[in-house]
Amino acid sequence: MLRKIRIVLATIFFFFITLLFLDFTGSIQAWMGWMAKIQFLPAVLAANAAVVIALILLTLIFGRVYCSVICPMGVMQDIISWIHGRTRKKNRFRFSWSPEKRVLRIAILCTFIVLMILGLNSIAALVAPYSAYGRIAGSIFAPVYAAGNNILAYFAERLDSYAFYTTDIWIRSTPVLIIAVLTFAIVGYLAWKGGRTYCNTICPVGTVLGFVSRFSFFRIVIDSGKCRNCGLCGRQCKASCIDMKGHKVDLSRCVACMDCIGTCHEGALEYRFCPPWKTSGTGGDKKEKSIDSNAAAGAAHKAGGKESGNVQDNGRRTFITSSAIVLGSAALKAQDIKTDGGLAPIIKKKAPKRGTALTPAGSIGHAHFYRHCTACQLCVAECPNNVLRPSSSLEHLMQPEMSYERGYCRPECNRCSQVCPAGAFHPVTIEEKSSIQIGRAVVDLELCVVNRDNVSCGNCARHCPAGAIRLVRKDPEDPDSLRIPAVNPERCIGCGACEHLCPARPLSAIHVEGNMVHHEI
Repeated sequence: MLRKIRIVLATIFFFFITLLFLDFTGSIQAWMGWMAKIQFLPAVLAANAAVVIALILLTLIFGRVYCSVICPMGVMQDIISWIHGRTRKKNRFRFSWSPEKRVLRIAILCTFIVLMILGLNSIAALVAPYSAYGRIAGSIFAPVYAAGNNILAYFAERLDSYAFYTTDIWIRSTPVLIIAVLTFAIVGYLAWKGGRTYCNTICPVGTVLGFVSRFSFFRIVIDSGKCRNCGLCGRQCKASCIDMKGHKVDLSRCVACMDCIGTCHEGALEYRFCPPWKTSGTGGDKKEKSIDSNAAAGAAHKAGGKESGNVQDNGRRTFITSSAIVLGSAALKAQDIKTDGGLAPIIKKKAPKRGTALTPAGSIGHAHFYRHCTACQLCVAECPNNVLRPSSSLEHLMQPEMSYERGYCRPECNRCSQVCPAGAFHPVTIEEKSSIQIGRAVVDLELCVVNRDNVSCGNCARHCPAGAIRLVRKDPEDPDSLRIPAVNPERCIGCGACEHLCPARPLSAIHVEGNMVHHEI
């Protein structure tokens, strides 16, 4: 029953957290956004003491249930490991006891902490579990999800239904896609071969919670009086933390998945209250094991050691091939050239070279934003205007920045400041956002169509929501002179409407330079 409860809860968390990164309507965030805010590292960076204390108490009482239920990266590993188990004929004998790699775990944790203190979050985020899963979901799963939505929208349109609508599929950042694919491949391989290897060797959150879980009050207890040393529980333990010779469980690595309990035919394993000051191997004198039982255990181990290679290879080929086909079709869809009226191709806009990167309203400024951001990509996935995308610069790799080729930051939208679980944004209201200057527009008159094509325009002034742009005569002495834009930096909020709607191609004649520190106007 405990195992079934764990599986149900883990499925719910994994499903809705994944949807947070896939859903482009924002409806899931309104109901399930709290699931992202109870992730351990984001809660620490957001100084959310209530969540951090609650998770530590949860671990102290019940063990590392956070890793097996709440953490999406942990659940993803369980799914991959389960798929591997289903492809094996002898799926009971998959794992074996291995000693803790304590030095390696502590070294990675210390390196992670030092990088965070130095403000190198983008590097530290490479091994952060929630952030790594967010990049996998946002860069790999989201295009596939959007492609499926577009297929449904295609058929719905032909049935005169508006239940679905099409959405753009595009790769926001090639470096982040590569990092996400590599992360998925490495973690997937470790899960395929060794279950929870990533959690118990690399993951800094797993190391921290593993230290707390050593003293948990509820734990897996082995009754040495009932144990026949058959080894089934140890070969079912995806954390490789059951030492059958010593009748001990390494609680720092045990994720309380309960898989071992159902495997034992003698009822020698229990998940029960056992204070840390008591030993866990009690329950009767150790029996002498008969030759028959040892022979049976040896035979079981020998059988478990045989790999069904053909089944594994076929499963891997099928998985890789299907993934390549789906991702390839999504990528091709993303790169379709749009045309004007189905005839002339539209020249796509290019991002200008900004002297200072743009960060959204609520981020206060560069120092605060980059110190707290874990590069999980949730705000990127939730941005309805396609303004946010991961940075490709080495200094802030994977952390979001703004650009206006596909849309502009609408004054009536504040979704990014509401969804961030790590405290990189301070939540702002619509009224507050309208008075925050994140940057200011700069005009390049050489690119302006008024000068270049000698035509009247004024598109930037008409669409500026702050009224920061006015048109002045190109020739002050000529009353019939064409008009060119002039920006009032005291009124500009940096929303990018002018840059996005400028008809100049491929570079806009007006672009926004970011502010290092935001301020009210």
